[in-house]
Amino acid sequence: MEKYPYTVIDPTAKIGENVKIGPFVTIDGNVEIGDGTVIDSNASIRSGARIGKNCHIHSGAVVSDIPQDLKFQGEDSLAIIGDGTIIREFVTIHRGTASKGKTVIGNNCLIMAYCHVAHDCVLGNHVIMSNTVQLAGEVEVGDYAVLGGGALVHQFTHIGCHVMLQGGSLVNKDIPPYVMAGRYPISYEGVNSIGLHRRGFSEEQINRIQSVYRILYLSQLSRKDAIAKILEDVPESAERDEIVKFVNASPRGIIRLGI
Repeated sequence: MEKYPYTVIDPTAKIGENVKIGPFVTIDGNVEIGDGTVIDSNASIRSGARIGKNCHIHSGAVVSDIPQDLKFQGEDSLAIIGDGTIIREFVTIHRGTASKGKTVIGNNCLIMAYCHVAHDCVLGNHVIMSNTVQLAGEVEVGDYAVLGGGALVHQFTHIGCHVMLQGGSLVNKDIPPYVMAGRYPISYEGVNSIGLHRRGFSEEQINRIQSVYRILYLSQLSRKDAIAKILEDVPESAERDEIVKFVNASPRGIIRLGI
């Protein structure tokens, strides 16, 4: 472990091999940091942090502070950061509450400067949060989602995998997988075709996703009837089933078609 003077590390913290810790960093007890991780100056790693391998936590970031939730009673909880994740300057990530017991950020995510991830959020792998995105408590974000700068996401909202969210969006409805979303109020803006191409989806897969959303948003059927028609008309696939599962399980209801 390489560390500078003026750094405070609780002796019970578990620090992996080849970890680099900058000046004025504070690391509490009940912390685990994986091999090869870099923690820059003035970062604070609080009790309950579980940080993976080869992460980079930049200056001023705070990981695993207590939740901003008046129901929190000091219970033991965690903030789990996956391998290869980058946390930029002044990001705040709060640990879980009794609700779920942990906040989770997956592998190879990029959380840009001044973002906030509240208690009990769950982010998948390869998620990108652009500057100043704010996630309220118990938000869920799927793999490869990209959240544009300044977006505000209401508590308990779910954002599906491979979503592209417009910067500055106010999100108070669930956003199903593979789509672009934006405007005010938050609306469906089409399938995220460019993003899907970049991630290796075939034309057949993208066309199948588009077929699902044509029925869901353009058929003028109720949600229930649209789902039934999707299951009847669109051939079975992982993408079709992911969308259907998401819509059926949506606790807040999904975004509407933009006008």
